[in-house]
Amino acid sequence: MANFPSNNAAFPSAQADSRSVFITRTYTHLVGGILGFILVELALFESGLAAQIAQFMLGFNWFLILGAFMLTGWLASRTAQTSSSIGMQYFAYGAYVVAEALIFVPLLYIADAKAPGAIDSATLVTALGAGGLMVVAHRTRKDFSFLRALLMWGGILALVAMIGGAIFGFQLGTWFSVAMIGFAGVAVLYDTSNIIHNYPEDRYVAAAMQLFASIALMFWYVLRLMMGNRN
Repeated sequence: MANFPSNNAAFPSAQADSRSVFITRTYTHLVGGILGFILVELALFESGLAAQIAQFMLGFNWFLILGAFMLTGWLASRTAQTSSSIGMQYFAYGAYVVAEALIFVPLLYIADAKAPGAIDSATLVTALGAGGLMVVAHRTRKDFSFLRALLMWGGILALVAMIGGAIFGFQLGTWFSVAMIGFAGVAVLYDTSNIIHNYPEDRYVAAAMQLFASIALMFWYVLRLMMGNRN
């Protein structure tokens, strides 16, 4: 009994150290995912495969491709979050990074050809925006889990808008891109808060993948916005 207070006092420090290790692992894997994405894109563009992939995807039903991509993302996220096997978590993350790289090919191909400098500008804006939001989450230490409902409804509305655009043929213009950048920013804030407070400490691969997905979404719509402004 005499030792109980001492052990209890030490517990918060040990818990904080454990969480710190988890957060470090998560961000290390996030950087790894981003580097993997860049390497896949470089390989595709340097080999000339990017042009072939872009032509195929641009000539296909874009809504079906987007649907397949969303299904792949959902399966990968589900696998990474529920599997107790670290190997399966890595496999899901790797598959998701490759899927993201493929879905980005047409957008990057068009941007490279028609909007020189847009990719670099979008990369910088995304890095500053996502980085700033992550700093806010860490500095304030606030639990932003209440944003989950907003993200769910926002995601449904975005999906309805995209389906409507595909069926009725109307364009989702500048304001939609601006709204989606805001949506992605909320997702980055929510994901970072979950990493700080809520994610199980054996799910650092899943946590990294979730944050990677939100940053990729932000980059997609920042780049679309940059391209629109340069047309």
